[in-house]
Amino acid sequence: MSIYDFSVKDVKGEKVPLKNYEGKVLLIVNTATQCGFTPQYEGLQKLYEKYQEKGLEILDFPCNQFKNQAPGSNEELQEFCQMKYHTTFQTFGKIDVNGENADPLYVYLRKEKPGIGSDKIKWNFTKFLVDRTGNVVARFASQTTPEKIDKEISELL
Repeated sequence: MSIYDFSVKDVKGEKVPLKNYEGKVLLIVNTATQCGFTPQYEGLQKLYEKYQEKGLEILDFPCNQFKNQAPGSNEELQEFCQMKYHTTFQTFGKIDVNGENADPLYVYLRKEKPGIGSDKIKWNFTKFLVDRTGNVVARFASQTTPEKIDKEISELL
């Protein structure tokens, strides 16, 4: 099993195979628009602008599981990010990252890089770094800002 075996849904509900991202370095993030960590969108966009031409893709997965901090439709969430933080990376449809309805991608990510004491996602803006061959190489907690993982991304590129 590989990350490229999964498909996810975009904001319109259309399936997007992760195989489309083969050969890229991926930063996969569960996000929310009304969270104390929401300003991290700015840092994510800066990373994207800095490294996209070298092969970085940021995959944004809104998640409303943590205190309902991602309310609204998929389109509203995407529009908020584009208007407020000028994001240009891919926003996908809202998903669950824990529990019985967890998206299979997140079940896989959590298994590949469990958190300390539990494989569960503890909060919004947990980040997974995936190398060009699809290996999940790192997991970063919500408190780890995008700027603090610049070096790890650069090394993979």
